[in-house]
Amino acid sequence: MLSMLRLIVVAAKEQKNPQVKKIVDRVWDRFTSTSDSQKLGLQDLYCAILLVYNDINKKLPGPFNDPPTREEVEGYLETFDRNEDGMLDRTEFAAFLEKFTKNVSARVSTNILIFSIVIPTIVVWSRPGAESLPLVGPIVRRAPNPIYSAVMTTLIVFAGSQFRKV
Repeated sequence: MLSMLRLIVVAAKEQKNPQVKKIVDRVWDRFTSTSDSQKLGLQDLYCAILLVYNDINKKLPGPFNDPPTREEVEGYLETFDRNEDGMLDRTEFAAFLEKFTKNVSARVSTNILIFSIVIPTIVVWSRPGAESLPLVGPIVRRAPNPIYSAVMTTLIVFAGSQFRKV
């Protein structure tokens, strides 16, 4: 009875988010079609995550999103493995992807905000200051806006990526 109730709850959640349902169906079918089991173990779950991140990085704007490590996926497996058999059934996998896609979409939304509002604002506000610098001022004054914007955006993204590594 409890597993039936869980199936209904997950099905309702999947209906709210058809993109998650599409991902669940595609990834689940890919991995369970080649095995006798209707469950995903750690290796299959990790490969599934890599496939999902590959799709995300191909289709969504912003910088490259690094997938979680194998150890992180193992932690996710332990969290979402309700029956504690070391594998995820379809219901557990759907719940896992629901949580997983919320985390990724929040990160992507942040990147979109940064690239569409924050960086262009910084670029526009920094130009007058850069034009007044003794060494680079004359170069900045002669540079067309698109070139200046491209150079500054590249510098900001590079600085941000270096900051994240620390």
